[in-house]
Amino acid sequence: MDAELFPRDRTQIAPGAVHVPDWLDARHQRELVTACRAWARPPAGLRTVHTPGGGTMTARQVCLGWHWYPYGYARTVVDGDGSPVKPFPEWLGELGRSAVRDALGEPGEPGTLGAPGRPRAPSPSYDIALINFYDSDARMGMHRDSDETADAPVVSLSLGDSCVFRFGNTETRTRPYTDVELRSGDLFVFGGPARLAHHGVPKVYAGTAPPELGLTGRLNITLRVSGR
Repeated sequence: MDAELFPRDRTQIAPGAVHVPDWLDARHQRELVTACRAWARPPAGLRTVHTPGGGTMTARQVCLGWHWYPYGYARTVVDGDGSPVKPFPEWLGELGRSAVRDALGEPGEPGTLGAPGRPRAPSPSYDIALINFYDSDARMGMHRDSDETADAPVVSLSLGDSCVFRFGNTETRTRPYTDVELRSGDLFVFGGPARLAHHGVPKVYAGTAPPELGLTGRLNITLRVSGR
């Protein structure tokens, strides 16, 4: 929106979990959409994910660096065309580290994950990107990002349609949780005590993407450190 009645401010949703509205400007959003379109092409392109219990995820996915499948990682698309996973670009890792600095502060700053009196936290070496595409009917159930062996913060970037992002607790998929509206260009980072919090997307607002993106639907780029 060009004129917000109530400006959207940076908000700590829970200790270690921060929402930064409008973090990506229009140019960077367009560049990321272009990159996502290239990554989505086969081989190792956009696919439908099936769970071991016979379920089907409504959001389609493509991976970089490591291929995620329920519930592990591989170097090939083991639940798809079997091709080697596309490489994780260094510039995307730099973007992730910049996101963590802006959301959680420099390592060693008061109030950050590496606060004084503790060992200085290294900058995360991101090596995984999960790109999820949501059409207007897609959802994501409450889950935890727990298949990594590293505890570095998760970085989430939103492009296209707005959505309701439900951020919960580490113990259960149910309440307490907080619903946050994520719009195109928004950043959400969660680490520290919030790293294993349950989260999901119960609703996508169709037709809310910025027209200049030329995107119908929502893209979510999630960056993680594998620890592998």
